Amino acid sequence: MSIARYSLIAAAVLALTACGKQQPAAEQGAASAAPAASAESSGGDTVKIGHAAPLTGNIAHLGKDNEYGVKLAIDEINAAGGADIGGKKVKFELVSEDDQADPKTATTLAQRFVDQKVVGVIGHLNSGTTIPASKIYSDAGIPQVSPSATAVAYTAQGFKTAFRVMANDAQQGKVLGEYAVKKIGAKKVAIIDDRTAYGQGLADEFEKSVKASGGEVVKREFTTNQETDFNAILTNIKGAKPDLVFYGGMDAQAAPLKKQAAKLGITAKFLSGDGSMTPEFIKLAGADAEGQISSMPGQPKEQMPGGKEFLTKFKDTYGVEVQLYAAYCYDAAKVMVEAMKKAGSTEPAKYLPELAKTDYQGVTGRITFDEKGDLKNGAITLYTVKNGKWDVLEVVN
Repeated sequence: MSIARYSLIAAAVLALTACGKQQPAAEQGAASAAPAASAESSGGDTVKIGHAAPLTGNIAHLGKDNEYGVKLAIDEINAAGGADIGGKKVKFELVSEDDQADPKTATTLAQRFVDQKVVGVIGHLNSGTTIPASKIYSDAGIPQVSPSATAVAYTAQGFKTAFRVMANDAQQGKVLGEYAVKKIGAKKVAIIDDRTAYGQGLADEFEKSVKASGGEVVKREFTTNQETDFNAILTNIKGAKPDLVFYGGMDAQAAPLKKQAAKLGITAKFLSGDGSMTPEFIKLAGADAEGQISSMPGQPKEQMPGGKEFLTKFKDTYGVEVQLYAAYCYDAAKVMVEAMKKAGSTEPAKYLPELAKTDYQGVTGRITFDEKGDLKNGAITLYTVKNGKWDVLEVVN
């Protein structure tokens, strides 16, 4: 059995292209000239699949969660003797890298994956890393399936290699905005985001939905995905007397934001997206987590078609509970390998058309893609923290 290889990248790396910038011609040529190695071209029976997520830093717990999900799928395939592809038993080597949730590091890793001749990539975790890396994968013809990047911009670029297995921010933001105004009854809303592609993108979609539903946005503030002191922002917001505060970002900021709001006596409801819908949020926010409402693309984990079995298997294998996206990572890996089986090849150019035609019943539900690579008919689930646990409020299909 192949042993998954994991490596960390030092913080000081040479930056390649960021989102929206073109690669230099020499670099474009290098990417295109290095086709991914397949079982057919290498003559071997093991091929590499890449995975990238933040494995260090303040959301490393989410990065490891993603990594474990991909690894579980690949280990299962290898333990069964490999996948039947083109009349051969093919095994997979997982090449997992730390992108540090940093766009520049992500593009460096993307080029490294191209140079290492991976046949596909599961990742990245964050929209802000997924989007710039997707240009490099597209230039090299390497399929990319993100399990967790929800920014609309990712699949709006027109890259035929880009896919995702969960609902996007346009879908999620619409549900959150309507819920804030029509279900919670909020008339005055304040919005904070972390200025990442994910946080700002979701906040923008939420704002549109609030206004379309008849609500008023009385404050729009922003912070960063490294900040921990929100007192100045919250003091400004308190003066506007909102009924509800929305945060677009991850749990590492959402939890201290909620705690500091409580200390300032802000009594407004708090609402956020999937980035805060984690056990870690409750751990960090403590008693102040009570009443928080968050959304998560997909069905509740326990209600997913293979959810209960997956959660048990995950806990038995790694000794920890699923944080957030692990099941989507598991499905992303399985979908990629299934496309190779249908194509009878691990060559990206040959299995990419089959990936686009995916119709797969996964742990998270039925997976089919539209012409952009977005998941069709994705559900959104709303949760609230009650007695120290996330409880389901409702599922919106």
